[in-house]
Amino acid sequence: MDQKASAKVLVLDFGAQYGQLIARRVRDLNVYSEIVPCDISADEIREMNASALILSGGPASVYAEDAPSIDPAIFDLGLPVLGFCYGHQITAVTLGGKVGHSEVGEYGRATITRTAGAKLFNSTPMEQTVWMSHRDAVTEVPDGFVITSHTDICPVASMEDAERGLYATQFHPEVRHTPHGNQMLANFLFDICGLEKSWTMDSIIEDSIAAIREQVGDSRVILGLSGGVDSSVVAALVSKAIGDQVTCVFVNHGLLRKDEPEQVEEVFTKQFDVDFIHVHAEDRYAELLAGVTEPEEKRRIIGTQFWKEFFAVAQQLETDGKPVKYLAQGTIYPDIIESGARKTDGKTATIKSHHNLIPFPDGVHFDLIEPLDHFFKDEVRALGLALGLPAHIVFRQPFPGPGLAIRIIGAVDKEKLEILKNADAIVREEMEAAGVGAWQYFAVVPDMRATGVRDGVRAYEWPAIIRAINTVDVMTAEVPELDWELLKRMTDRITHEVPGICRVCYDLTPKPVGTVEWE
Repeated sequence: MDQKASAKVLVLDFGAQYGQLIARRVRDLNVYSEIVPCDISADEIREMNASALILSGGPASVYAEDAPSIDPAIFDLGLPVLGFCYGHQITAVTLGGKVGHSEVGEYGRATITRTAGAKLFNSTPMEQTVWMSHRDAVTEVPDGFVITSHTDICPVASMEDAERGLYATQFHPEVRHTPHGNQMLANFLFDICGLEKSWTMDSIIEDSIAAIREQVGDSRVILGLSGGVDSSVVAALVSKAIGDQVTCVFVNHGLLRKDEPEQVEEVFTKQFDVDFIHVHAEDRYAELLAGVTEPEEKRRIIGTQFWKEFFAVAQQLETDGKPVKYLAQGTIYPDIIESGARKTDGKTATIKSHHNLIPFPDGVHFDLIEPLDHFFKDEVRALGLALGLPAHIVFRQPFPGPGLAIRIIGAVDKEKLEILKNADAIVREEMEAAGVGAWQYFAVVPDMRATGVRDGVRAYEWPAIIRAINTVDVMTAEVPELDWELLKRMTDRITHEVPGICRVCYDLTPKPVGTVEWE
């Protein structure tokens, strides 16, 4: 039996800041979880063979005119339900309780006192710290519910109807600021829902291979290969599933890091037994991007041309009148979320488009194979190791599909591209030599000049910005406190070895409010 079918937790997303984090916490406990729109119907949930539901938080008031609602019938499915924050409040009002606007809100850490015997709180202290973010609060619980915890401000910090398997908390167990939140999630998944830890790398590989074989049959597949961990893991999965039915296509748009095209070709022609095609599209991309400054337009151009390049290869590979129907690519869950949550009906705001999620241009069509489209980056790395990929591929520095085009602010030209390649190479060399261990690091060239002094005369040149982050799932990121000597060494090398750079800055912005990339 499909492991995902036997244990699947659906997270109903009400526009939560922490929606993706809920899914991650569930997966960390080895139970499959995915995010769905909050207005999903009970019938749709039934068809998805869900084992349990978690209702996320959200920014709205349940009484607001445009407040997200829920199908009341989900509470009649016989599935265990756990609500957080807005999910707690919508549970209350849907089932006949009341929510009121408090004079005093709770934001940040709060102390709850829980009741004895509440299953959600098993193996946690009677008094404990939780993370709150609310002003509205439940003032009257629905029939059948009992209050299981409170704070000095919030009389209903949690409630339950154990007979129906319905649980809800005003606080956020999914964040690390709730120290015992992981235990609460484990209590819900294993003690209340009776689920098993079936979301393992072995089960993922087996299920993915079976799904690819079922989808493809005996058809030919081309795979968009960048050399990064996402596309490399997809290459390993698809190759394992259908062998020589797949051809890996590396489109060189000229926007890669220094020496990277040569490295990618060497790895996939000498270390992997795959059919490999290197498409030199540098000139075509240079012409298309000339004078383009708006970030989303860059992404659209790059993504659209990718489709065209792949389609051209597919036409060349057509045999006996049988076209190449399928394109496999390394789309991962954060790509989808930041692009407007294609998989959740676009309920999430678009942060930035991803090149592999741009619509097909006229005359181009593929059926997509995206086996990683519900995976976070650290899950992809773990999967790569389980598939036997070498560590230097699995832990390779992430690199965006649009390449250096989105690390050059403003128009992309030959001069700035060469400057950025050389500055970025120095950042990577020095960070690796220092053994910093940051998750990602690179250089950016902004669309402005600064005055400097070179050889005793005024130099009106470009700044370089160093960006480094640490993250687990790319949904949030922190900036490491780099050693001062390391920063000075990178500055000295960049300003002395890269003509055209007269200043170096270090970006201290976390995500949010920033993003990983600048464009």
